[in-house]
Amino acid sequence: MFVYLVPAEMLYRASVLHGEDDFYQLLPTSCNIEQRLKKTIDLMPMSDLSKTAISTKQAPVAIGPYSQAVRSGDFVFASGQVALDPVGGQLVPGSVVEQTTRALENIREVLLEAGLNLSNVVKTTVFLKNMSDFAAMNEVYARYLAPEGVVPPARSTVAVAGLPKDALVEIEVIARG
Repeated sequence: MFVYLVPAEMLYRASVLHGEDDFYQLLPTSCNIEQRLKKTIDLMPMSDLSKTAISTKQAPVAIGPYSQAVRSGDFVFASGQVALDPVGGQLVPGSVVEQTTRALENIREVLLEAGLNLSNVVKTTVFLKNMSDFAAMNEVYARYLAPEGVVPPARSTVAVAGLPKDALVEIEVIARG
């Protein structure tokens, strides 16, 4: 089974271009849901979306086919950061406290390269290897992303079976500005 995520902008654009009533006529009822979604996605090729890679040497380099972050419009989507030292590329030793600190420092550097800072973050996702580390991670997280007078971002926190380099925490963010 395939699942396609269709951004609302695509659906909106299709309804504006073709009229809301005509939109579903664009998708033949004889198509199964996978074909219908594929046709919806084809209404606006990805090349029409402007996106720019954000990269800095002050954070660990991307070690695969992804960007440290991508700017699209007013939003910056930062890839998940684990506690890698940007100079040596090694996982920082220590507990979830030290690793959360390093991950958030890496995120700060990526956002700075994009001309933003941590107060621009609107959504985070935190991946924890062990949910028993939540309180310790949360204390560090609050210092960086929810200091006095700053509206904290929306957040999801999930426990995972494993993380790259056997890290204890990984954090990804979406920022606007």
